[in-house]
Amino acid sequence: MFPTYDEFLSWMPQLLAGFSISLQITALSLLLGIPFGLLLALGVMVRNKALRALCLFLVEVGRGAPALVLLQFIYFGLPSLNFTIESFAAAIIALAWNTGAYTSEIMRASLLSIPQGQREASEALCFTRIDELRFILLPQSLRVALPALLGFSILIFQGTSLCFAIALPELVSSAYEIGSTTFRYFPALLCAGALYACVSIPAALFVSHVERRAGLYAQR
Repeated sequence: MFPTYDEFLSWMPQLLAGFSISLQITALSLLLGIPFGLLLALGVMVRNKALRALCLFLVEVGRGAPALVLLQFIYFGLPSLNFTIESFAAAIIALAWNTGAYTSEIMRASLLSIPQGQREASEALCFTRIDELRFILLPQSLRVALPALLGFSILIFQGTSLCFAIALPELVSSAYEIGSTTFRYFPALLCAGALYACVSIPAALFVSHVERRAGLYAQR
């Protein structure tokens, strides 16, 4: 049932290669998705109706459609429009869109949590909109949003397992390939799950620590 020591050693290079791809997808999706989420949050709050409608559309589709549907739409659907994307790029685009859609609501809520008096003070000091956002709103809102953003990052890392559906050789795909070769699916997937846990559990503990620190800051 459990992998033997020899199996573990023989499987680990392939599993670590898939694990590396999962980490790369996570990092790039967050690197693109969180700034995209900030832009969507700002776009939803503007007075321009056309821009607000476009941002709301992107947010609702990104949140309403499962990540697996976004992955398959970009990888399998776009080629019918003569626009082919390789699996790695498709995974990043889909997960970055999903990240941006969810984090836009986190960012919007954190921006709205800033007391109105600080906005009025920035106007009294003749700050421009950009300066108000850069020096007053963003530093405080990011402190509020950080625990939720970190928690969502763990979900995106776990969500990279969906990329096996578009033939990307990430961690779950590597485990399935080992299982199809050796017919030892359970031990292979168990090893993959252990690698996920090695990242997710410490990350969850770190998020809890950040949440406690943020709660102490809010009480000051």
